[in-house]
Amino acid sequence: MPLGLRGKKKAKSKETARLVEGEQAGAGVGSLPDPPAPARRLVFHTQLAHGSATGRVEGFSSIRELYANIAGVFEISPSEILYCTLNTPKIDMEKLLGGQLGLEDFIFAHVKGLKKEVNVYKSEDSLGLTITDNGVGYAFIKRIKDGSIIDSVKTICVGDHIESINGENIVGWRHYEVAKKLKELKKEELFTLKLIEPKKAFEIGPRSNAGKSSADKIGTARGTLRLRSKGPATVEEMPSEMKAKAIEKVDDLLELYMGIRDIDLATTMFEAGKDKNNPDEFAMALDETLGDFAFPDEFVFDVWGAIGDAKQGL
Repeated sequence: MPLGLRGKKKAKSKETARLVEGEQAGAGVGSLPDPPAPARRLVFHTQLAHGSATGRVEGFSSIRELYANIAGVFEISPSEILYCTLNTPKIDMEKLLGGQLGLEDFIFAHVKGLKKEVNVYKSEDSLGLTITDNGVGYAFIKRIKDGSIIDSVKTICVGDHIESINGENIVGWRHYEVAKKLKELKKEELFTLKLIEPKKAFEIGPRSNAGKSSADKIGTARGTLRLRSKGPATVEEMPSEMKAKAIEKVDDLLELYMGIRDIDLATTMFEAGKDKNNPDEFAMALDETLGDFAFPDEFVFDVWGAIGDAKQGL
């Protein structure tokens, strides 16, 4: 018999005896607490936006994990996925998957398609581009302003991933870093963009029975899965109407003070300030995440006011 085994058995017997005594002593006082409820299993349906069979994904806590799961379903590399839209396979920038996913949303993954290289002459300071990113290193074009420089270059399209600027690879950059790089390009000079457009197929109408996207269901859906860069995903109620209004207010302030509209940047600023206790803490958080913008103090104070109103439900 191995050494110590008998001792373990005796210890176990004493432990069992103590448990029985405890149950007897507590008899009539109350029963043991119920075991915790099992974790809710969340399963989402997904397709490749250019056409595929329907797959199922679950058990993810972040965008990166979601892309890995989708890639596993369709046997492709996660790096092939540019971004996802919700409830429509179209390149609809209003239906982009962000940090929240409605519990009934259907996920369409847009993958890399045609590569193209475009030369653009910067005749004005503003190119007329709004940039966003997928949260895992791919920046892409979210909007093109009518009549702008980029609008005149018909080979550049909404949804195109920007791979490099003047030969400098920008994979891994956040959207505001790419926007800053483009803004700093010299006027009256040519620059070169290497782009990758999403793979396309025949036009498909939006799903009629999939419900609205998370952006459309604010305050009305049963809940969302909130994806996080660190820690587990959590099921939450949809963002409140006050939060949505606060982000819109921050976007208005960006236009007033900085001359830009960028709902993704406004959301980033809101998220940076929602758990801060005062303007100084908020300013420090902005310096850490968006320091390159050098926001004026008046702007930061006004943004803090908009966030404070939302926190107080005003």
